[in-house]
Order: sequence, then structure tokens, then C-alpha cells
Amino acid sequence: MLQQILEILKYVLPAVVVLVTAYVIIQKFLVTEIQRKQLAIFQENASASLQMRMQAYERLAIFVERMHPNSMISRFYTKDATAQDLQLAMVQSIRAEFEHNLSQQIYVSSEVWKTINAVKEQEITMINRIGSSIAMGAPAAEFVKSISDFVLSDEQELPTSIALEMINKEAKFLLFEGK
Repeated sequence: MLQQILEILKYVLPAVVVLVTAYVIIQKFLVTEIQRKQLAIFQENASASLQMRMQAYERLAIFVERMHPNSMISRFYTKDATAQDLQLAMVQSIRAEFEHNLSQQIYVSSEVWKTINAVKEQEITMINRIGSSIAMGAPAAEFVKSISDFVLSDEQELPTSIALEMINKEAKFLLFEGK
């Protein structure tokens, strides 16, 4: 009887060892393969996320550039318009473009978004303040001259320049540091 058990063990034991070894090797391979696929998915998502964030910085930079008084004057000034027409067109444009870019806030830091929002408000306030100092029905050229004088005489850096610098700095950090 013991002889038969030893004879059976002689065939079964190597088979069990081979089975356990195969199981361990296959398990290790599968775990490694799953980790490799997860890493590939993570890298693909990180690349797509970086691309979306960079596009958000680009769109916000364009928005800030378009908010600059010189840019707005060149887009909206017409000889036959009144100062109030130009003022209204500029304020409406800033608000419309801001609303168009609202979704970009989820891709940028809260500091950048707060700066964008503050610049928008400062530009609208500046336009309205200058507009209120001009007589009703005055030609748009008078409004343009007042805005140009303000921009040239203001010793502080324009809010749009500050915002662009902040956007640029954060975008470069994201691009080169990869956070």
C-alpha cells in the first residue's frame, strides 16, 4: 500500500509543482500586463489633459488680448459712431467673450481665473468711467482719444499685461514642469 502511495506521489508531486509554478508565472505576467496597460492609459489621459489645459491658457490669453483697449478700439471704432455706441460695444464684447470662455476655469488655477475675472471687471470699469466723462452724443473719436490718453498716461502696468504674464508663467510651468 505504501508502495502504491509513493508511486502515485512520484507522478502527482511533479505535476503539482509544475502547476503551481505555471500559476505563479502566469499570475505575475498578468499583473505586469495589467499594470503596463494602466500606465499606458494614465499617460494617454495625462497627455490629453495637458493638451486641454494648454488650449484653455491659449483661449484665455486670446480673451485678455482682445480685452486690451487698443484691440477693442481697432475692432469697434467707426467714424460715424457716438462715444456711447463705442462704449456699449466694448462692454458688451468683454461680457460676451467672458461668458464664452467660462468653461476654461476648470482647466486653470483659481489664481489665474480670479485674475481673469478681476481684469474683466477693471476693463469694464475703466471703459465706463471714461465713457461717463464724455458728453452724450459726442463722437467716438473723443472716446478713443480719452482711452488712449488714459492708457498712455497710466504709470501702472495695464491689468491685461499682468493677466497675460500670469497666464504665460503658469502655462510654461505646466508645460515644462509637467504638473
